Amino acid sequence: MDYNFIEIINILSTLAFAISATSSAMRKRLDIFGIIIIAFVGSIGGGTLRDILIGNTPVSWLKNTTTINTVVMGIVITLIANRLLKKINFTLFIFDAIGLGLSTIVGVQKGMDMHFMPGVCAALGAVTGCFGGVIRDILLTEIPLIFRKEIYASVSIAGGIIFYIFTHFNFNEKFSQLFCIVFIVVIRIIVVKFQLSLPSVYVGKNKDL
Repeated sequence: MDYNFIEIINILSTLAFAISATSSAMRKRLDIFGIIIIAFVGSIGGGTLRDILIGNTPVSWLKNTTTINTVVMGIVITLIANRLLKKINFTLFIFDAIGLGLSTIVGVQKGMDMHFMPGVCAALGAVTGCFGGVIRDILLTEIPLIFRKEIYASVSIAGGIIFYIFTHFNFNEKFSQLFCIVFIVVIRIIVVKFQLSLPSVYVGKNKDL
């Protein structure tokens, strides 16, 4: 089967999120069934919600086996390399950042293909990139990453807007895609390394109130 570049990006984003989600499930010591559920939810949840929002039904992963096979591959890779992944603490974060960058571009591209407004395209990119992780974290009884102080969804939206602008002004398509993927991944690394966050709306020492 021949794949275009955006389909390859979609496969890679699914694989990255599957590895990230599987690692998260294993940290919680779930059984194999729980690991499989979390891996699928974390890797295809955002794309599924995007497809429902734009009326692309049946959703993309029901139309072919490539996505399902990719998730299974991510699970197997993580199970086999679990000890190595545990030793490299940065690995889980990197896979999540890569998944965010890749899937954001897929979501924005879907919006542009349907001739949606720029803001809607950027929103679809953020939905694709972030909401699988939201569902994953909720199932793992954690506060989703995009709701914490750490900058996450904002990076996805910024990268999606840049991608839309590049495409609008007829920049080379592959360059635009690669540039914005790298932009999102690098900004995520900078955010985590320097502990950057959005301004807090809470005042005083007791920020729980």
